[in-house]
Amino acid sequence: MSDKRSRPSKRHGITRRGMLQAGAIGLGLNTAKLSALRALAGPSQGAKANSVLFIFLTGGLSHHDSFDMKPDAPSDIRGEFNPIATRTPGTQICEHLPLLSQRSDKWTILRSMKTASSGHEPACHMLLTGRLDFPVGFSLRKVPSLNEWPSIPALVNYAYRDRPRGKMPPAVILPEPSVNEAAKVRPGQYAGRLGNHWDAWHIDIASKCPLGNGACPDCFRFEGTPFEHAASTIFDAPTLTLPEGGSFRLQGRVDLLDFIQSQQVELERGASELDAHRQQAVSVLTDPKVRNAFDVERADPKTLARYGKNKFGLSVLMGKRLIEAGVNLVQVNLGKNSSWDTHRRNFVNLKENLLPPYDKCISALLDDMSASGQLDETLVVVTGEFGRTPKINKDAGRDHWGPVNTMLFAGGGVQPGNVIGASDHIGGEVISHLQTPENLAATIYEKLGIPRQAIWSDVDGRPHKIYHGRPISGLMG
Repeated sequence: MSDKRSRPSKRHGITRRGMLQAGAIGLGLNTAKLSALRALAGPSQGAKANSVLFIFLTGGLSHHDSFDMKPDAPSDIRGEFNPIATRTPGTQICEHLPLLSQRSDKWTILRSMKTASSGHEPACHMLLTGRLDFPVGFSLRKVPSLNEWPSIPALVNYAYRDRPRGKMPPAVILPEPSVNEAAKVRPGQYAGRLGNHWDAWHIDIASKCPLGNGACPDCFRFEGTPFEHAASTIFDAPTLTLPEGGSFRLQGRVDLLDFIQSQQVELERGASELDAHRQQAVSVLTDPKVRNAFDVERADPKTLARYGKNKFGLSVLMGKRLIEAGVNLVQVNLGKNSSWDTHRRNFVNLKENLLPPYDKCISALLDDMSASGQLDETLVVVTGEFGRTPKINKDAGRDHWGPVNTMLFAGGGVQPGNVIGASDHIGGEVISHLQTPENLAATIYEKLGIPRQAIWSDVDGRPHKIYHGRPISGLMG
């Protein structure tokens, strides 16, 4: 069988992983399957839909230097940071997460996740698909590929195919794919064996800063060498094309909302000549809630100050607003180029470039969702693909470590203020309440109301289970 996924395809001049991906008008909504991709209801008609905001720390956050500190370990393990108390008696986290420490009554941490690889690519495939195994023919030389298991967002698309609710697709990924510094895409982010028409809506909107890590425009290089953000904006406006006979193209880099508003009349005029599926796609782009979700760079000054006017803060804000607009699952990739991959200068980069914007945006998110009541219905998950080594290396960094990872959970029925599971005295092995990516995926699926007996069919018609584990015990209240 030929593999059509080995290279990014182009349709009407847009790359498959462009801002508005793989749709007849660039919306990422395959027209033949749009009705299915717009499905958002729970397991039965009339059931109240719940949501998941999955925040992925691409590269792998050091658990030792965030939520699973080992202050009594030898110096070459405990590192340079000190623990501080939280509002939860007996629970301590890193001193460089002061805002989150004040909000421990809103979150719970899991210290016992294990991924069966310490390599970025296989670990990403495991974490983002919710499976430790690999399909026949899986190869890191061809990514994305049909020979990958479907991502969790792709399976959500599939599971809700017959349950229409609102205009929005069930699953969205933003603001860019997880890639390495050679621009190689990590596996596990697309529909794989499920077939690419079930892909989530990939919103590749982050401005292009090829070598910059972290929360652009506050970019950094791991080595500490001087570096400036390579664009004038945090996000880029998209380039759209309509079907033959009605094409137009955005010239230059302009504000996203200005672009959408200026093209709305043209889109609606063109919609009269489109079929019903494409008219539905136009309605997504012109929906005021969707426009507001994308217009994060022009949020009010107080909101910008609380979230941070950078890629981390505004991506999280965009994800929150898209859930408000009707999306069930939003995956936010915080960082490309493996931003959290702190092999060198771990403590400098965490202290100066990574933990402060993370602390600020996640705290603002929890505050806003709690105040509005949205947190009651939305499960928030924050994690990287693995943890990092107990022993500090010669470059004052920590290397990849699949045996232990720490995750933060909030909302969606999570009992806050808890610590679930434990690692050993050096943070090297799980010693209590072992969990795997299968359990994480099952937690997400259950939150979204997907039945445990649900199956999916691959491109060859073979059936597969959606659940390969059980929801994390002790997490929900």
